[in-house]
Formats: sequence, C-alpha cells, structure tokens
Amino acid sequence: MKPVTSALALAAACAALASPALAQSQGDWTFGIGVINVNPKSDNGTLAGQPTTIGSDSQISLTAEYFIRDNLGIELLAATPFEHDITIAGVGSATTKHLPPTLSLNYHFPTKGKIKPFIGAGINYTTFFEEETALGVLELKDSWGFAVQVGADWQISDRGAMRLNVRYMDIDTDAYLGGASIGTAEIDPVTVGVSYVHRF
Repeated sequence: MKPVTSALALAAACAALASPALAQSQGDWTFGIGVINVNPKSDNGTLAGQPTTIGSDSQISLTAEYFIRDNLGIELLAATPFEHDITIAGVGSATTKHLPPTLSLNYHFPTKGKIKPFIGAGINYTTFFEEETALGVLELKDSWGFAVQVGADWQISDRGAMRLNVRYMDIDTDAYLGGASIGTAEIDPVTVGVSYVHRF
C-alpha cells in the first residue's frame, strides 16, 4: 500500500496548490483506452503448503466514466484478459487468465491548469479461467474486494487528456487441485495504467 499512500499524498498536495475551476460537469461521459500493468505483491501466500509467486502482466485497458455531479464520476474499468504464471516452490507451476472489472467512485480535483489529479475508491470483481498445470485439474475461485486509485489527467485538447493512474486491488483466490483445497493465493496487485481519455 506504500506506493498508493504516497500517490494519494501527492494528489492531495497538487489539489491544495491548485486554483479552483470546473474540471468535469454533471452529465459528462469520458471513455479511455490504454495499457495497464498488473503487478501482484511480492508475497503471494502459500499453496500446497509452499511459498507461491505470481507473475505480472500488461494488457489493453478500457474505461468509461459518467459524472453524477460536477467533478464526481462513476467509472468502470475493463481490460483484455490478463495471463499470469504461478510458481509453487518445490511443487510445480501453473498459468491462469483473469478479468478484473472494477467499479469506482472518483473525485476529480478542479484546477485551472492542464494537470487535473483525481482519487477514487470502489469494488473489484476478478474472475479466473483457463487454469493450466501439469499437477492436475486446477481451479481458482472468483474474488471480490475493494479497490482504490489515484491519478492525474494531462489535458492535451479541449476534450482529450493523457491519463496516468495507480490502483491497489484486494484480490485473493481460493485454489483447488483435483477438487481438494490447497490454500489461498493472495494477489493484491498494484496496477499502473497509461491511457488516452476523451470527454463527450
């Protein structure tokens, strides 16, 4: 959580120094397309009684946000399927794919400058599929958890902006091998995204 905490502090500082002005208006829509990297935390718990490591992956991201109030929007994050390598120390390896749609309530700090920071919080749902391993039939259960984010838009035109954002997602999955429980994988990734966002 340290990178997210630091980023939140930076966004708050930027907002405090900025002069007030309208950033987004009630009824606006924005759509974004970019690239997002999902980087699980370093300690992913134990499976089959052994330390487990889950690799990172990058995919195309899509966002849609509707502003229910000035500067306050509801955002849906989607992406193309992520694929992760799973290594169970001394036991074997596996791969899985997942989709992590995330719904967030975002506050965009009003500024007069081209840099417009924002923060958000919401809920993540992660579904796992196409698990593969030589160890047997692997099943990873779907996950629900909270998500928080911080980011900033750099306005490049009246309706277009480049966005950089960082998210933390609470993702844990119960793992089963041959129908028997082998533990819980603690993924809890920090994601970094870069995208183009267009306002309608």
